[in-house]
Amino acid sequence: MNAIEIKNLGYQFSKDNVILQNISLCIPEGSIYGFLGPNGAGKTTTLRLILGLLKKQNGDISVLGKVLEKNRIEVLREIGSLIEMPSIYSHLTAKENLEIWRRIYQCPKNRIEEVLKLVGLENVGLKKTGQFSLGMKQRMGIAIALLHHPKLLILDEPTNGLDPNGMIEMRDLLKNLNKNYGITILISSHLLSEMEKMTTHIGVIHQGTMRFEGTLDEFFKLRSVSNNVRLRTNALAKATELLTNYAFSVQDNTIEVKIQNELEVASIVKMLVTHDIAVYEATTNQNNIETVFMNLIN
Repeated sequence: MNAIEIKNLGYQFSKDNVILQNISLCIPEGSIYGFLGPNGAGKTTTLRLILGLLKKQNGDISVLGKVLEKNRIEVLREIGSLIEMPSIYSHLTAKENLEIWRRIYQCPKNRIEEVLKLVGLENVGLKKTGQFSLGMKQRMGIAIALLHHPKLLILDEPTNGLDPNGMIEMRDLLKNLNKNYGITILISSHLLSEMEKMTTHIGVIHQGTMRFEGTLDEFFKLRSVSNNVRLRTNALAKATELLTNYAFSVQDNTIEVKIQNELEVASIVKMLVTHDIAVYEATTNQNNIETVFMNLIN
């Protein structure tokens, strides 16, 4: 089952300010879905529509097998969310903040200790949240979102502004929640390098339209191989004599040979080795995922 299904979702603030243009996406249950796009692409608007914070104008949204507009209250009981900065009171301790939300959600009292441990804040429960670092505040926001045992977690740019250590802590936390507690996670971000380290699925949005949706492996397959192979051998001159049927250039004691496909690499290496030339290195270049992302949105 898909945790979220969206079909032909559109949204505009005015005739001249169209945010979403009939987007469709499917978020599989049990996945960590990275919703990628540059700032202003429509990510936050999509999340707000899924949560019912904005009224849907057209299209269909189903969450956990239920039509959102017909079952909004029931659906929201199954969702934890963190949109922008967490709603915490800086003059209260972590436990005092959680107590407010515990009463709203009508959770048992021991749930406070459980969620603090889950997010790695069990040792600072009596500390005022105004003294928390940004990373601790973000984890505090997730603790609030987890109080009522949600099946689905929706997070908007949770690593934004975090230092490298904070990003690692957030990444490990989300992977743990997904793997060990079975929580489906939808996370929006513009940080591609972070998303590739934690997600199972990727959706790319730009200017209100979906440019890609699929598994992380399918996203990686978009990395095209370059049409050159770089060779390093023990006999540069002899190797170039054997490569007269290929277009090539020599630079810095390496030979760069133009190829039609990866199969030609094996043929070239075999030919050189057959003529007693040792091939120390044969490399082809792939576009990195940043290049793939830019190609999708341009």
